[in-house]
Order: sequence, then C-alpha cells, then structure tokens
Amino acid sequence: MTRTRPIIAIDGPGGAGKSTVARKLAKALAMTYLNTGAMYRAVAVAIREAGIRRDDPKLEERIAPILKLIRIDLDGDRVSLNGHDISSLITENEINDLASVYSALPSVRARMRELQHATGKAGGVVMEGRDIGTVVFPDAEFKFYLDADSAIRAERRYAELSRKDAAVKRDEVLRQLAERDQRDRMREIAPLKVADDAVVIDVSKMSIDEVVSALKERIQRVSSPDRA
Repeated sequence: MTRTRPIIAIDGPGGAGKSTVARKLAKALAMTYLNTGAMYRAVAVAIREAGIRRDDPKLEERIAPILKLIRIDLDGDRVSLNGHDISSLITENEINDLASVYSALPSVRARMRELQHATGKAGGVVMEGRDIGTVVFPDAEFKFYLDADSAIRAERRYAELSRKDAAVKRDEVLRQLAERDQRDRMREIAPLKVADDAVVIDVSKMSIDEVVSALKERIQRVSSPDRA
C-alpha cells in the first residue's frame, strides 16, 4: 500500500534508550508513538495474572486463549490491558524479565506482530522494539538501530528502575540485562539484529536529546533532499 506518512522503525537492545527517543521523536514530528516493548510486557502481566508459570510444560497451549482475546491499548505512557490500567505493573523488573521470556514464543510474537502491523500500517508512526525494521515493517521508510556499550546500557536500566523501585538491586538488573541480550540475539523467531538498510547509531556517549536531533535531522534531510 502507498503511505502518505512514513513509518519510522527504531530497534536495538535493552537499555539503549529506544522508548524515550521514540517518544520524543514522535512528538517532534507530530507522529504517533507505539511502544512495542510495553505490548510484550502487557502480555507478561496477563500471563502472570492468569497464574501460569514460565516453566509450565504446556505454556503455549495454556496462553493461547489469553492471546486470542487480549486487548492492549496504548495512550502515551498509559498502558491498558483488557480495559484495566497496568501502567505501574509493566515497570516491574520481574515483568520486564518475563516479557523477554515470552517474546521468544512463536505464538506471542505472531499475535503481537499482528497487532503492531494493524496499528502502524497506515504510517505516521514511530515504532520501537527489537524486530520492527527486520520483521514487523521491513518496508519502513526509515530504520534506525540504537546501540551502546553493555555496561552503559545496564547502568541506564538500573537508574531507570531504581527511580521507580528503591529496592531494585544493581547486580540483579545487570544479570537480567545480560540474559535478555543473549535470549534476544539467539532466539529462533525474529532475533535481534541490524536490518541491512538500517542506520546504526552508537548512543554510548550521546544524550537523549542528541540522539533525537540526529534522527530528526536525517529524516528531514532524506524527506527534503533540497535541505542537504
């Protein structure tokens, strides 16, 4: 289909600042921001609230009804699951870890990909995740991959979580981030990788505003070649 406004895909590992960058970029460009990570965390909340354990031998079979009926609504920083606000729940460290586990399941990825594609196919969206430019929207007009040194990403993630939960432990955050990196890159379904036509940006020494400015400048330069 022909889109009148572009899709901007921002991928990268955890702790690279994708969500904050995508949110600010969407606001700067007057576009819709879609946090796909929040969608996977909402799935984790739904599965946990159903009393299903991550090591359940019939995990995919038991979560099938949940995925079929799940309704996730995103409104800025507000996330609703089947009509209930779960914005505070999805910030929990446990939910973040469970989201990584469940995102490796084929049934979960297929359902989330279906919802993400339906939401963003018309364009005018900034969408961030781990497989947006490679799987969800391989035809996105703009693809960016944000990366940073693992130690820096871990510290950023710890700082983010500790602001919301004083009890969070640095060692636990570092361990979970390392495990998530491994799972994301090694999973068989939609592994984390750089799209062939993505612009890779090392954000290790950049502020959020500097990253947003760099992405915005490139988008505007490509959209209006006479600006170059």
